[in-house]
Amino acid sequence: MTTMGTRVTPYAPADAESKKEQVARMFDNIAHSYDFLNHLFSFGIDVLWRKRAIRILKKTFAAHHGSLKIMDMATGTGDFAIEAVRMGLKNAHITGVDISTGMLEVGRGKVAKRGWSERITLLEGDSANLPFDQDTFDAYTVAFGVRNFENLDLGMQEMLRVLQPNGIGIVLEFSKPQAFPMKQIFGLYFRFIMPTIGRMVSKDAAAYSYLPESVAAFPEGSAFIERMKNVGYTDCQRIILTGGIATIYTGRKPRQT
Repeated sequence: MTTMGTRVTPYAPADAESKKEQVARMFDNIAHSYDFLNHLFSFGIDVLWRKRAIRILKKTFAAHHGSLKIMDMATGTGDFAIEAVRMGLKNAHITGVDISTGMLEVGRGKVAKRGWSERITLLEGDSANLPFDQDTFDAYTVAFGVRNFENLDLGMQEMLRVLQPNGIGIVLEFSKPQAFPMKQIFGLYFRFIMPTIGRMVSKDAAAYSYLPESVAAFPEGSAFIERMKNVGYTDCQRIILTGGIATIYTGRKPRQT
């Protein structure tokens, strides 16, 4: 793992590949163990966080009677998309997008196993250059993905571009607890215990050292809200989860005038 200013990359040297290329390689390397480690490290709480974000979607579109088009950016193995369908998000087709072919391969297997291939489509794509027309989606979700973007502002702007006017973007991301004792427990767990277990199980020494460094470098809280506003989002809000371990951010695309 290499840190250059606020640019954190999984592998060294940082200038040999772009961050996007390194992140794609990292997730390809750990795709076989990602779901297991993800749920293990969060003690299953990540499932509850996703459910909370999906309930926001369901509430937002409760009065919507037509079909919905939703993008799940940085979909990984498709957990968010699968959970959205499982929770009964009405008349929704979800397009998952990710840069890791290894993660998408695992995700497609999970979708096919559940018989949901007509409800969920998983595509390879980059947050900075999405293969969709402007105003395509009613909503987008991103779970634990924006801190991996090569260019955070460009990625947020590009996701805004493909939203329909008044469409909602929902970002679920790790954050850093500020209060005792959660701050101290989280710091110890994230910096020492998680990388050690992750290294043994995933066989990628860098991946789970990159995780705490990328969280530390992410402009969370009010700083991220300002970044959202600066690229064009309105009605930006945040919900702090589990003592500050994670945060849900929401923002809207301005209505057309």
